[in-house]
Amino acid sequence: MTQLGFWSIAQADPDRLALVDPDEHPVTAGALLASCNQVVHGLRALGLRPGDAVAMLLPNGTEVFECYLAVLQAGFYLVPINWHLVGPEVAYIVADCEAKAFVAHARFADTAKAAADEIGLPEAGRFAVGGAIESFRPYEDLKAGQPTTAPADRTTGLVMNYTSGTTGRPKGVRRPRPEVVPEEQAVGFAGMLFMFRLAPFDANVHICGSPLYHTAVLVFAGGAIHLGHTVVIMDKWTPEGMLALIDRYRVTSTHMVPTQFVRLLGLPAEERDRFDVSSLRHMVHAAAPCPPEIKRAMLEWWGPVIDEYYAASEGGGTIVFADEWLERPGTVGRAWSSSEVVILDDDGNELPAGQIGTVYMHMRTGDFEYFKDRAKTDDSRRGRFFTVGDVGYLDDDGWLFLSDRKNDMIISGGANIYPAEIESVLIMHPRVADVAVFGIPHPDWGEEVKAVVEPIDGATGDPALAADILAWAADKLAKYKTPRSIDFVAELPRDPNGKLYKRRLRDPYWEGHERAI
Repeated sequence: MTQLGFWSIAQADPDRLALVDPDEHPVTAGALLASCNQVVHGLRALGLRPGDAVAMLLPNGTEVFECYLAVLQAGFYLVPINWHLVGPEVAYIVADCEAKAFVAHARFADTAKAAADEIGLPEAGRFAVGGAIESFRPYEDLKAGQPTTAPADRTTGLVMNYTSGTTGRPKGVRRPRPEVVPEEQAVGFAGMLFMFRLAPFDANVHICGSPLYHTAVLVFAGGAIHLGHTVVIMDKWTPEGMLALIDRYRVTSTHMVPTQFVRLLGLPAEERDRFDVSSLRHMVHAAAPCPPEIKRAMLEWWGPVIDEYYAASEGGGTIVFADEWLERPGTVGRAWSSSEVVILDDDGNELPAGQIGTVYMHMRTGDFEYFKDRAKTDDSRRGRFFTVGDVGYLDDDGWLFLSDRKNDMIISGGANIYPAEIESVLIMHPRVADVAVFGIPHPDWGEEVKAVVEPIDGATGDPALAADILAWAADKLAKYKTPRSIDFVAELPRDPNGKLYKRRLRDPYWEGHERAI
């Protein structure tokens, strides 16, 4: 039987359909292998060595997989960057990860150039996909003249995703590279799919409709290709487009967020009934709380194929299949076989079943650190366990229920948004004396960003000031982080030590609304 791992699969069966690109052009495994080998040779020619980072600012497309598969066989770290970010935010990540090469799409030309220029990235390491970017070389130059044969001295590389914290600046979640050939890590690369009972080969087709800069989206799509599954790539997700591709390519799996469920259910019944979804096996969701009524409606439509997990980029998590969830509505699952989940109080004592505390996890297969931030790494831990700040409880059988989310984090359409980062920008406006940012209900995205501002003495909190603040912040914050609206108060509720009682501001907006967790 063919060894797992894309590189072995492609050598054994080069005509296998590896990808269907966003324009529905087929990409064979042999062609993809040849391109990813050329990328390795090209990066090495630039001087990259194992442990070096390659940053990418790319929409969903074949180039993402070329970079991913190149890095994983050359010992580099791949750093996917959220393309909603603005120049200074991108510049911070490219600089912080110490990227030796930066691959960006012409769609994001202004952002990419501003970021590269701000940190002084050498032009030899800048590459443009899909068109020209000033001071960037064409991506094809990276591959031009390079051999399509496998590089020598192959060693495993990894993805290093950046995740924000309540202190604002994102941090790279970095794991030590295994000093083995990449084929020996193939099972690990595909581990999430094995947990959801997806077998190698077996006519499986994975559809990727969410941005590949998300940790889990790349984990699932990358895992699929390492199991010999075809990956159908969507650049811009629409409910109708996804249903059409599911029908056309007999899709079996995907990774989704609840907002996509809402959009799918919003289609007229006659539109939904046009498409055959009987091929579906495991349509996995995570990243944001899913309202129980939405999940039930999807189960009624697609059948018992809506599976769920709870996890963090840092590692560890829980899993629950559709039939298990129907028996315990609201649970996010039990710990993976490779993970431990405990509930601790503020003193680090383990709490018994049914008692609410902070959720801590441990991944038995390896540890992580926040790149160049030992203090943040240590602050997240109690012994071998780490937390991202979620609150919940375990029942008597070990099923995890979340009763709150990260202290102030906003989850909008599956994206994590951290108020402290936004507040640190808005407070710099010359007429803002104090500011609080939090999530309020949104019928489609789950939450939207709200800012409450205390104006400086002499300034009037009115629509004109709100518009001025939002215009001022437009080039300082990504659009999805920018508040949808601003309200004003005479004084924010703080105690004598400066602690902000944010719930006093937030709770009135949630009156009459049931939070999903």
